Amino acid sequence: VISKKHWRPQKNWVLFPEKINGKFAILHSIFPEILVDYVDSLEPENRLRIISNRLDDHLPTRDRWDTRLRGAGPPPIKTEEGWLLFYHAMTHGDGRYKVGAMLLDLKDPRKILYRSHSPVLEPVEHYEMSGLKPGVVFASGSVVIDDNLYLYYGGSDTTVNVARTNLPKFLHLLKTHKNPKLDRVRITP
Repeated sequence: VISKKHWRPQKNWVLFPEKINGKFAILHSIFPEILVDYVDSLEPENRLRIISNRLDDHLPTRDRWDTRLRGAGPPPIKTEEGWLLFYHAMTHGDGRYKVGAMLLDLKDPRKILYRSHSPVLEPVEHYEMSGLKPGVVFASGSVVIDDNLYLYYGGSDTTVNVARTNLPKFLHLLKTHKNPKLDRVRITP
Protein backbone atom coordinates (compact mmCIF):
# COMPACT_ATOMS: atom_id res chain seq x y z
CA VAL A 1 0.00 0.00 0.00
CA ILE A 2 1.30 3.47 -0.77
CA SER A 3 2.14 5.28 2.43
CA LYS A 4 1.20 8.95 2.74
CA LYS A 5 4.87 9.71 3.20
CA HIS A 6 5.59 8.58 -0.39
CA TRP A 7 2.30 9.55 -2.07
CA ARG A 8 2.07 12.65 -4.25
CA PRO A 9 -0.93 13.47 -6.48
CA GLN A 10 0.11 13.55 -10.12
CA LYS A 11 -0.95 12.81 -13.69
CA ASN A 12 1.41 9.89 -14.08
CA TRP A 13 -1.05 7.03 -13.55
CA VAL A 14 -1.39 5.21 -16.87
CA LEU A 15 -3.58 2.19 -17.60
CA PHE A 16 -2.34 -0.43 -20.06
CA PRO A 17 -4.75 -0.66 -23.03
CA GLU A 18 -5.54 -4.32 -22.28
CA LYS A 19 -5.46 -6.67 -19.31
CA ILE A 20 -2.24 -8.50 -18.54
CA ASN A 21 -2.53 -11.96 -17.00
CA GLY A 22 -6.25 -11.32 -16.42
CA LYS A 23 -5.73 -8.10 -14.44
CA PHE A 24 -5.72 -4.40 -15.14
CA ALA A 25 -2.14 -3.12 -15.13
CA ILE A 26 -1.39 0.43 -14.02
CA LEU A 27 1.88 2.28 -14.48
CA HIS A 28 2.56 5.11 -12.06
CA SER A 29 5.47 6.93 -10.62
CA ILE A 30 6.47 7.77 -7.14
CA PHE A 31 9.70 9.72 -7.22
CA PRO A 32 12.16 8.47 -8.42
CA GLU A 33 10.75 5.24 -9.91
CA ILE A 34 8.14 4.03 -12.35
CA LEU A 35 5.98 1.33 -10.77
CA VAL A 36 3.56 -1.31 -12.13
CA ASP A 37 0.52 -2.49 -10.18
CA TYR A 38 -2.20 -5.04 -10.94
CA VAL A 39 -5.85 -4.80 -9.88
CA ASP A 40 -8.89 -7.01 -10.51
CA SER A 41 -11.38 -4.20 -10.99
CA LEU A 42 -11.53 -0.50 -11.72
CA GLU A 43 -14.98 -0.08 -10.19
CA PRO A 44 -15.09 2.76 -7.62
CA GLU A 45 -16.75 0.63 -4.94
CA ASN A 46 -13.77 -1.74 -4.97
CA ARG A 47 -11.36 1.03 -3.84
CA LEU A 48 -8.05 0.46 -5.53
CA ARG A 49 -5.47 -1.00 -3.21
CA ILE A 50 -2.12 -0.41 -4.80
CA ILE A 51 0.83 -2.61 -3.91
CA SER A 52 3.82 -1.42 -5.88
CA ASN A 53 6.07 -3.58 -8.05
CA ARG A 54 9.20 -1.81 -9.21
CA LEU A 55 10.28 -2.10 -12.80
CA ASP A 56 13.06 -4.61 -13.21
CA ASP A 57 15.83 -2.35 -14.47
CA HIS A 58 19.40 -3.63 -14.39
CA LEU A 59 20.81 -0.79 -16.49
CA PRO A 60 23.27 1.53 -14.73
CA THR A 61 21.74 4.88 -13.78
CA ARG A 62 24.56 6.98 -12.35
CA ASP A 63 25.91 8.21 -15.69
CA ARG A 64 22.61 8.23 -17.57
CA TRP A 65 20.58 11.13 -18.92
CA ASP A 66 17.43 10.01 -17.04
CA THR A 67 18.59 9.99 -13.43
CA ARG A 68 15.77 12.06 -11.95
CA LEU A 69 11.97 12.24 -11.84
CA ARG A 70 10.92 9.54 -14.28
CA GLY A 71 7.22 9.37 -15.02
CA ALA A 72 5.07 7.51 -17.52
CA GLY A 73 3.77 9.42 -20.52
CA PRO A 74 0.88 8.11 -22.64
CA PRO A 75 -0.45 4.55 -22.28
CA PRO A 76 2.05 1.97 -23.55
CA ILE A 77 1.77 0.88 -27.18
CA LYS A 78 1.58 -2.87 -27.77
CA THR A 79 4.02 -4.03 -30.45
CA GLU A 80 5.29 -7.47 -31.46
CA GLU A 81 8.54 -6.56 -29.68
CA GLY A 82 6.93 -5.55 -26.37
CA TRP A 83 5.11 -2.63 -24.75
CA LEU A 84 6.60 0.65 -26.00
CA LEU A 85 6.54 3.18 -23.18
CA PHE A 86 7.45 6.83 -23.51
CA TYR A 87 8.43 8.56 -20.28
CA HIS A 88 9.80 11.87 -19.12
CA ALA A 89 12.93 12.38 -17.08
CA MET A 90 15.79 14.74 -16.46
CA THR A 91 19.48 14.64 -15.72
CA HIS A 92 20.27 15.39 -12.08
CA GLY A 93 20.88 19.13 -11.78
CA ASP A 94 19.81 19.86 -15.36
CA GLY A 95 16.21 20.98 -14.79
CA ARG A 96 15.09 20.17 -18.36
CA TYR A 97 12.43 17.50 -18.91
CA LYS A 98 13.19 15.17 -21.81
CA VAL A 99 11.36 12.19 -23.31
CA GLY A 100 12.82 8.68 -23.32
CA ALA A 101 11.55 5.31 -24.52
CA MET A 102 11.65 1.82 -23.13
CA LEU A 103 10.38 -1.53 -24.32
CA LEU A 104 8.69 -3.65 -21.64
CA ASP A 105 8.00 -7.38 -21.68
CA LEU A 106 4.50 -8.19 -22.98
CA LYS A 107 3.67 -10.73 -20.25
CA ASP A 108 5.49 -9.05 -17.37
CA PRO A 109 5.78 -5.29 -18.00
CA ARG A 110 7.94 -4.92 -14.89
CA LYS A 111 10.79 -6.25 -17.05
CA ILE A 112 12.56 -3.61 -19.12
CA LEU A 113 13.87 -5.22 -22.31
CA TYR A 114 15.43 -2.09 -23.80
CA ARG A 115 15.74 1.53 -22.75
CA SER A 116 16.92 4.55 -24.72
CA HIS A 117 20.45 5.58 -23.80
CA SER A 118 19.72 9.18 -24.74
CA PRO A 119 16.51 11.22 -24.97
CA VAL A 120 14.31 10.54 -28.01
CA LEU A 121 13.02 14.11 -27.74
CA GLU A 122 14.42 17.02 -25.79
CA PRO A 123 13.61 20.74 -25.55
CA VAL A 124 15.45 22.82 -28.14
CA GLU A 125 12.77 24.80 -30.02
CA HIS A 126 11.71 28.29 -28.87
CA TYR A 127 8.23 27.02 -27.89
CA GLU A 128 9.87 24.36 -25.69
CA MET A 129 12.45 26.70 -24.15
CA SER A 130 10.15 29.59 -23.16
CA GLY A 131 6.73 29.58 -21.52
CA LEU A 132 5.30 28.61 -18.15
CA LYS A 133 8.00 25.95 -17.58
CA PRO A 134 10.96 26.65 -19.86
CA GLY A 135 13.02 23.68 -21.01
CA VAL A 136 10.26 21.10 -20.67
CA VAL A 137 8.88 18.49 -23.09
CA PHE A 138 6.62 15.72 -21.84
CA ALA A 139 4.76 13.03 -23.77
CA SER A 140 1.02 12.88 -23.25
CA GLY A 141 -0.55 10.95 -26.13
CA SER A 142 0.37 8.66 -28.99
CA VAL A 143 -1.19 6.97 -31.99
CA VAL A 144 0.09 4.57 -34.64
CA ILE A 145 -1.20 5.04 -38.20
CA ASP A 146 0.15 2.49 -40.67
CA ASP A 147 3.85 2.30 -39.71
CA ASN A 148 4.02 5.88 -38.41
CA LEU A 149 4.05 6.65 -34.71
CA TYR A 150 2.82 10.12 -33.69
CA LEU A 151 3.69 11.33 -30.21
CA TYR A 152 1.78 14.31 -28.81
CA TYR A 153 3.76 16.28 -26.29
CA GLY A 154 3.66 19.46 -24.27
CA GLY A 155 6.27 22.17 -24.58
CA SER A 156 7.02 24.46 -21.60
CA ASP A 157 3.52 23.76 -20.24
CA THR A 158 2.37 26.25 -22.90
CA THR A 159 2.04 24.45 -26.25
CA VAL A 160 0.77 21.12 -27.57
CA ASN A 161 2.99 19.63 -30.26
CA VAL A 162 3.45 16.45 -32.27
CA ALA A 163 6.52 14.46 -33.26
CA ARG A 164 6.67 11.36 -35.44
CA THR A 165 8.81 8.44 -36.47
CA ASN A 166 8.62 5.22 -38.43
CA LEU A 167 7.69 2.68 -35.75
CA PRO A 168 9.57 -0.40 -37.10
CA LYS A 169 12.73 1.70 -37.60
CA PHE A 170 12.37 3.28 -34.15
CA LEU A 171 12.01 -0.14 -32.48
CA HIS A 172 15.02 -1.49 -34.38
CA LEU A 173 17.16 1.46 -33.27
CA LEU A 174 15.95 1.11 -29.67
CA LYS A 175 16.80 -2.61 -29.61
CA THR A 176 20.25 -2.08 -31.14
CA HIS A 177 21.13 0.84 -28.81
CA LYS A 178 21.46 3.29 -31.71
CA ASN A 179 19.66 6.25 -30.11
CA PRO A 180 16.29 6.54 -31.88
CA LYS A 181 14.87 10.05 -32.22
CA LEU A 182 11.47 11.59 -32.92
CA ASP A 183 11.10 14.27 -35.60
CA ARG A 184 8.95 17.29 -34.86
CA VAL A 185 5.99 17.82 -37.17
CA ARG A 186 5.70 21.41 -38.30
CA ILE A 187 2.11 22.57 -38.35
CA THR A 188 1.52 25.91 -40.01
CA PRO A 189 -1.78 27.81 -39.97
